[in-house]
Amino acid sequence: MSDREAEMIGELLPPDRLMLTPGPSCVDPRVNRAMAAPLVGHMDPWFTGMMDDVQTLLRSVFQTQNHITFPISASGSGGIEAAVMNPLEAGDECIVCVNGAFSERMAIIAERIPAKVIRVEAPYGRTVDPADVIRAGKGRKIKFVGLTHGETSSGVVHRIEDYRKAADELGALLVVDAVATLAGVPLDVAGQHIDICFSGSQKAISAPPGMAPITVNARVEELMRARKEPVRSWYFDLTPAMNYWGKERLYHHTPPITLIYGMREALRCVVEEGLEARWERHLHNQQALIAGLEAMGLELFVSNPADRLVTVTAVNIPAGIEDGKVRRQLLDEFNIEIAGGLGPVKGKIWRIGLMGYSSQKSNVLLFLAALEKTLLDQGFRVPAGAGEAAAIHCYQQAAQPAAVGARK
Repeated sequence: MSDREAEMIGELLPPDRLMLTPGPSCVDPRVNRAMAAPLVGHMDPWFTGMMDDVQTLLRSVFQTQNHITFPISASGSGGIEAAVMNPLEAGDECIVCVNGAFSERMAIIAERIPAKVIRVEAPYGRTVDPADVIRAGKGRKIKFVGLTHGETSSGVVHRIEDYRKAADELGALLVVDAVATLAGVPLDVAGQHIDICFSGSQKAISAPPGMAPITVNARVEELMRARKEPVRSWYFDLTPAMNYWGKERLYHHTPPITLIYGMREALRCVVEEGLEARWERHLHNQQALIAGLEAMGLELFVSNPADRLVTVTAVNIPAGIEDGKVRRQLLDEFNIEIAGGLGPVKGKIWRIGLMGYSSQKSNVLLFLAALEKTLLDQGFRVPAGAGEAAAIHCYQQAAQPAAVGARK
């Protein structure tokens, strides 16, 4: 590199965006402060002691006492790989419920083991029928049923209890991808009898990307000990990884120390707020967002309200409106980032994330005002102020019972 080239690469000053995407979400300033703490070694006694805090907090948020509960040093996709590779061996049969890009990823990973994967499919925007899962597995030795709790590519949520019943009928494990739902949507690993559950740090937990919390119950631990062959991935084999996160604290790999600082603080934020209060906040903000979008004349992609994922709302792009132009104007003029569609819905939907620290009343109202102005500029007729007015009315309606109770 020449001196001139070196001079041209200035100080790193990223823009301060309002991230209303399916991930990552904005992080609480507390998390940023935690990550500015001094770096220590990953075998330092202070750090290995602090790891206990992270595991305790994760068990609280997952609602489990599972021994194997820790954050994998990887993205959410690494969580998928670990959750699939540890229970499955070559030739095993599994069912994967596929209704979007990330549930499809679970099936692809299982096929590379190679396992015999039975896809039970539904179109983008729809849930997979649990009765179809049972029919597909009848008479087969199914190792697990894989389910994406919240499919962010289409904004759909599944009811876990229905698939637990299906897995029980087939004598199978239930593996749940909770990347988009943990800490934002009701989830109870112990109460819902989930065998393997994993998530991502950058969504409703609101930590930076790069960690995939996972929890595995005793049934799976026993199955892992009985494997005929080693897990085909050294890095994602949970047994040696737990030698580091377990009591032994044996070296496995160098974890992202600063990200673990951030995750610890983000989990503290979750626990301080309380899971039920946090779920309610996410729900109220999405209800206000939906009221505003519909008042503006926009249609939601997921037609059945019961199937809508609280943390990610998918909206049909109106005819004649160009996806990229709207998203670019929101970014350039208002510093707001939302996402477009993936795969078969690319260019057809917008995906708006209200996750973790990003899920705030002020962000909902700001976004609706910005979207109104942007759509008007793009030639779409929007009743003036309709979106904000509808959202405000929704917030007022939600607050009324509390106000009445306070007057009593």
